[in-house]
Amino acid sequence: MKDRKNMEKKDIFGLSIEALHDLLVAYGFKKFRAKQVFEWIYKKSVFEFSKMKNISKDDIQLLEENFTILPARIKILREQISSDNLTRKVLIELPDGNSIETVCMSHDYGYSVCVSSQVGCNMGCAFCASGLTGFVRNLTQAEILLQIYYFNQLLLPANGFVSRVVVMGAGEPMLNFDAVLGALEFLHMETTSNMSYRNMTISTCGIIPGIEKLIDKKLPINLAISLHSVKDDVRSELMPINKNYHFLEVIKAADGYAKATGRQVTYEYILIANKNDTVLDAELLSNALRFKNASVNLIPANPVEEKGFKRPSPNTVERFLQVLKKNKINATVRREMGKDIDAACGQLRSKFISKTLDV
Repeated sequence: MKDRKNMEKKDIFGLSIEALHDLLVAYGFKKFRAKQVFEWIYKKSVFEFSKMKNISKDDIQLLEENFTILPARIKILREQISSDNLTRKVLIELPDGNSIETVCMSHDYGYSVCVSSQVGCNMGCAFCASGLTGFVRNLTQAEILLQIYYFNQLLLPANGFVSRVVVMGAGEPMLNFDAVLGALEFLHMETTSNMSYRNMTISTCGIIPGIEKLIDKKLPINLAISLHSVKDDVRSELMPINKNYHFLEVIKAADGYAKATGRQVTYEYILIANKNDTVLDAELLSNALRFKNASVNLIPANPVEEKGFKRPSPNTVERFLQVLKKNKINATVRREMGKDIDAACGQLRSKFISKTLDV
C-alpha cells in the first residue's frame, strides 16, 4: 500500500461544504475556516494548505497534521500534448498505486475533459483498449472530480477552466452510478465549478437500469449510447453486453430518457472496416433511429494494436454519413483530436502497462 503516512490522515477532497464545516469544527477550527478552505480548493484549485494565504500559520500546521487533499497526492506517470497543443492526456497514479487516464481538449467554446469512471473495465468491447487489463475497481467521487480539478489547476493561471465534462474514459459509468452522479452534481454547485448539466455527458454501452435511474434524477444531462451496430450478431460480437441488454431495448430506454428530459440522445457508432460500415448497415441504423430525438456520432475506428481492427476509407465514411442524412438522421463525423498522442480512450494506460510489464 502506497502513501501510508498520508492515508492515516483524513482526505477532505470532494467533501461538501457542510461536511467540511462539521469536520473542521470538530478539530477546533473557527466556523469560517471551512468556507475559506473550500474556496481555495474549488474556486482557485489550490491543493496545498501552505499556499492558502488567508489562513494563519497555526491553522495551516493543524490542517497539514490532520488532513490531505487528493490532487496533491497523485503522481503523473506520463503526459502527452498533441502537436497542435489542443489536447493534453495524462496518466495519473492514485495513492493506492492504481492508474487512470484523463484527457483535456481545447475548443473554440472552452475546455472539456474526458474522465474515467473505473480503473479498467469488464464490458469486453472488442474495439476498446480500456478493458485489456480487466476491471480493477470503481473510482470514488473524489477520484472522478480529481480529473477535472487537475486540469483547472493548469488552466487557471491563463484564466482558463474546464466548462464541459464527458464521462467517456475507461469504465462503464452506469456501473458506478452513485459516484459519477455525485461528481456531476458536485460540479454543478455554484460554490464549486457552477457547471451546467447541459455541459455534461454520460456515455454508456447500454446498461438499462442505469438509464432508468438517470431518468429518475430528472437532470438535463446529455446521454450518449455506444451502439456500433444494429445487427444482432455483429453487435454481440463487438459488445458482449448486447446479450444482457439487447440494443432494441437500449434504444427504447434511451428514447424514454429523451422524452423525459427533452435532451437529444447521441448514438456513438465506431466505423470498422468490413464489419459495420456498409450501405446496408447505414440503412438499418436509420430505420432503428427514425422519428427519435437522436443524433449519430460516427467515429472512424482508432487503431488498437491488440485488436487488429482497421478504419474504413474516407470515401466509405462519407458514403455512410450521406445515407444517414438522406434518411433525415442527424449525423456527424467526430472531429479527431490528439490522434498523434493516441488520445483514444484506454490507449495510453494500456500501452504504459504493457511497457512496464516488459521491463
